[in-house]
Amino acid sequence: MVQLQLKIFCKNNSNRVITKVISKPWDVKVQCDYEEHTADVEENQILAWTVWCITRSGLCTERVLPTVHQAYHLLQGLVTLQPKSPQVCVGRQYNRLNEDYRLLHTLCRFFLEQIGPSYEMGERAMLPFLVDMARLYERFVAEWLKAHRETILLPEGLDIKSQERLYVCEGKDIYFDVDLVLQDVATGVAKYVLDTKYKVPTAPASSDIAQVVAYAEAKGCQEGILVYAMALVEPLDIRVGRIRIRSLTFCLAGDLEQAGYSFLGDLLYTDILTKNMS
Repeated sequence: MVQLQLKIFCKNNSNRVITKVISKPWDVKVQCDYEEHTADVEENQILAWTVWCITRSGLCTERVLPTVHQAYHLLQGLVTLQPKSPQVCVGRQYNRLNEDYRLLHTLCRFFLEQIGPSYEMGERAMLPFLVDMARLYERFVAEWLKAHRETILLPEGLDIKSQERLYVCEGKDIYFDVDLVLQDVATGVAKYVLDTKYKVPTAPASSDIAQVVAYAEAKGCQEGILVYAMALVEPLDIRVGRIRIRSLTFCLAGDLEQAGYSFLGDLLYTDILTKNMS
């Protein structure tokens, strides 16, 4: 047995162990050094850093954010939080023991690079995905208005609410989620109800008109605005009972800042751009 141990350890050039075996042949406990992987490996550090970035991105809805926080807290106790670049997700070696990370690291690269969707051919493989452009357009219009709240809306005596939930039947779970409401700062009374539409019809559909009329009625507002990403061939300006319904454009085809000023100018019947520059 001693000769066999000597052969093994000599092969590994472990002089310290050889000496011990020769001097104490009766001690059959072999001292050896080995590497033991814990959960704090780079594969998991990439996941932890990506989830941490997502929790602070502001992109998660109230429904999704608790799930993302839970995922981060699970990793937090096991993995050291270290900044990781998107490049570390590329060109990694995978085998049968860590193959599950391949898909996760692909998603991590996407989020870390913060690349928006485009129609151009890329250099790297990526999972197919869909973008909810209607929701994205709604959020863009809302964020643009919020960004200009201090400089434009408040001087006009207006404030903004986005995604306001209106319960229309007491005691029942029936409600409307209104895209945008512009209300009077002093009284809190709704002045305009805005419903964004990411589509390019010739004229507003009857269903869209009915929707914004219902929102305005539920809010006690006398003006409902349908906001489109491109100018309509047949714009709308009608009255349904006491509620005035108009179609306006916040165009995405050119300068977005100029498009925002034009949109608010048409809404408020004032030259917003000139006022903002003066």
